[in-house]
Amino acid sequence: FSWRQCFEADPKSDGTDQPAGCRENPNELGDAPTVEKDWIPDVTMVRTMAMYGKDKDGNPFPPPLSNELCENIGVTGGKNGDSNKQCLSQAMIHRTGPLTSETVSIVPSNHYEATASVQKGTIDVPAPKIMCLVYTMADAHANRIRGMRDTWAGGCNGFLAFSTESDPRLPTISLEHEGPESYDNMWQKVRSIWRFVGENYLDEFDWFFIGGDDLFVMPHNLKTYLASLVYKDGTDPKTKEYFVGRRFAPGGRDPFNSGGAGYTLSQATLRKFLANMDDAQHCSANAHTSMEDVMIARCLTHLGIHYTDTRDANGRERFHPFAPGTHLHWKPPGPNEEADWYEEYNKEWGVLQGKDCCAPDSVSFHYVKKASMVRHMHALINSCDDTAE
Repeated sequence: FSWRQCFEADPKSDGTDQPAGCRENPNELGDAPTVEKDWIPDVTMVRTMAMYGKDKDGNPFPPPLSNELCENIGVTGGKNGDSNKQCLSQAMIHRTGPLTSETVSIVPSNHYEATASVQKGTIDVPAPKIMCLVYTMADAHANRIRGMRDTWAGGCNGFLAFSTESDPRLPTISLEHEGPESYDNMWQKVRSIWRFVGENYLDEFDWFFIGGDDLFVMPHNLKTYLASLVYKDGTDPKTKEYFVGRRFAPGGRDPFNSGGAGYTLSQATLRKFLANMDDAQHCSANAHTSMEDVMIARCLTHLGIHYTDTRDANGRERFHPFAPGTHLHWKPPGPNEEADWYEEYNKEWGVLQGKDCCAPDSVSFHYVKKASMVRHMHALINSCDDTAE
């Protein structure tokens, strides 16, 4: 068996065609145990297993990853064209601390246009508590969601995927929402997610991060950034509204945080949103649309809550709407080429190119669709040295 075989599958595969070693085949996972209709998941399960280093059956957790995943591996398993590894190396993207650490080392001055009065140097502070939320479908349980659970999800204090089938082993939960289960109705699914989280977990966490099942996240980096942000501002996420992510400003339209890159609400923001989410006029309570990120931004703007500029002191971005390699090699269109929506959405502040595309303490990358690539990137950041080729 070679891990490279795992990269050969179609990104939309449910894993049934994957070899056993890939840890993606639904037959390995088996049928989901039955849960009660009013079941409330234990969202700390993955974190607890990561802290103890073992799963409920006594197996090592997170499951060990082969050194082969430290080598150059392209998107289809080849030994060339590993642009994701190239980006992580050239931009010097690294973890800010161990996945299970309860403290973070922050640099309060490492924010774009931070004032001269902000304290310089590094400070160790308690890590904030974050809950990571993922929206998905049942056919992604055995591969994408399992891949997240077995890699970065243990860095979140709480982790829960919202799906079309409940499975306490991952965990995932199926919620009812208005309208059909479809991409074009994502806003209603996300509304049901926020309502469920608000009813069951609001007081347990300081921050709530949400994104899709094709995200790669570095939770300790997220905690480090959020702790640095509130230290710089002298605030508390329980009482101060924050809306954190990768801001976009389409020409002539209201700015919003990219749903693809994932965004974060402070506890105070979620509390305020929940109190106003059924406002049809200002919070689009009845809208059926895929643009959940635009809808929540519109609502929060009405409530006086605006995006946070999450760039570092050098203007490098932390939340990313594409995979690492795409950001590393992105270039604006030439004078005779078609306009690029990405350039348009970032016109207000511009896009840094090459190794400056991404902050060393980056938080998230979108369009990491293969569980094998999630494991590859997780290994590169957490367990590999720079000698593997």
